[in-house]
Amino acid sequence: MHFQQLAYFVAVAEARHFTRAAEAVHVSQPSLSQQIKALENELGAELFSRARGNIALTDAGEALLPLARRILADADTARHEVQELVQLRRGRIRLGATPSVCTGLLPDVLRAFHGAHPGIQLLIEEGGSHDLVRQLARGALDLALLVLPLPAASPALTTVELLHEDLVVVSSASRQAPGRKGSVHVADLENEPLVMFRHGYDLRELTVAACRAEGFEPSFTVEGGEMDAVLGFVRAGLGIAVVPRMVAVRAGQDLRTTPLASPGLRRTIALAHRSDVEPPRAARELQRMLLGAGPAAVPSAADGPGPAGG
Repeated sequence: MHFQQLAYFVAVAEARHFTRAAEAVHVSQPSLSQQIKALENELGAELFSRARGNIALTDAGEALLPLARRILADADTARHEVQELVQLRRGRIRLGATPSVCTGLLPDVLRAFHGAHPGIQLLIEEGGSHDLVRQLARGALDLALLVLPLPAASPALTTVELLHEDLVVVSSASRQAPGRKGSVHVADLENEPLVMFRHGYDLRELTVAACRAEGFEPSFTVEGGEMDAVLGFVRAGLGIAVVPRMVAVRAGQDLRTTPLASPGLRRTIALAHRSDVEPPRAARELQRMLLGAGPAAVPSAADGPGPAGG
């Protein structure tokens, strides 16, 4: 007894017509009839009565039909489960993330994922949220970690908020940050030399918008860098920068971290994928690990290696 024979039997039982059943399973009618006959010979009973061109199930056919459906369903489930396991042993995940998330959140999560699934290739695309949204839309990414809110013209994406994070001011260890009582107000950044990210960085847009809301244009000593370059320029004493807390606490002893005074600046990181396409099995597993990590993956200011305060 073969799965193919059972599939042909179920098709005829549902169509009550050999020719239509053959069309449904994409096989010639003589081949289908031959396989049904072989199944009947093996079982030792006729499954269909064919009186005057009418196709009806015999008692044996009635008994076999629910069993055949169950066998085919179980076989399909088994095939699906094995494919799911295979996909976690090999394959790839295309993950997009903003540079600060790559620096602060991803290393620990990707280390845990790689330890559990060493056969999965991890392809990381760094970029601003606008660029990553475009990559998702054209199918170049399976998942992306984005800063909310998304651009107004975003394609249909499914987003799940992952964490909310404060922004802080970093300065060189020898430089006193502006402000009093161990915190910095956005207004204190006026006339302060800022090291600024390149255009397209979410942090650039957020910082500049906050300064303009206080009625001034920020002054840049250096602009256009990526995250590592910005931190390097701050270490060199070229100015101060506004960065996520998760980056500041990993930046090292040679940077000073000062919180922004209430209400401060915060950002929301979300995990996104296209709404019309389910991510591959391996990507869904990484998604589960990221959502499970959540805020716990972001160290607090007390955990960081750098000195706090102004």
